[in-house]
Amino acid sequence: MNEQASSGKPYFYGLGRRKRSVAQVRLYGDGSGKITVNDKDLKEYLPVYEHQMRAVAPLKETGLFGTVDVAVRTQGGGIAGQADAIRLGLARAIMVQNEHFRPVLKKLGLLVRDARKKERKKPGLKKARRSPQWSKR
Repeated sequence: MNEQASSGKPYFYGLGRRKRSVAQVRLYGDGSGKITVNDKDLKEYLPVYEHQMRAVAPLKETGLFGTVDVAVRTQGGGIAGQADAIRLGLARAIMVQNEHFRPVLKKLGLLVRDARKKERKKPGLKKARRSPQWSKR
């Protein structure tokens, strides 16, 4: 899946999903370690430190942090869901780049898509499980 960007620079692609969030990740082989999400710096887009660390976990675990450039397009969901979608997309892109990282990523559970989604609302209830307040009289 080694593709060419519009600028002509080769990249590795990975798609990540979590809840309602979708992240399209492009991993550029040799770079300065710059990570952009929706044309913003990672720290600006994900201001919470835990979300930043969660998003770049695959890079840290494989030792690629600071050596590759990453460009992400993400949409839908909230900040936490987007951070997890970025993490999955990044892990998949790293695996496309170098298949030898698969055992490391698999052992840490970074290649597994979290399938949990919002439960649908049921008729007669206020939310998925929340029932109306009961009144004795």
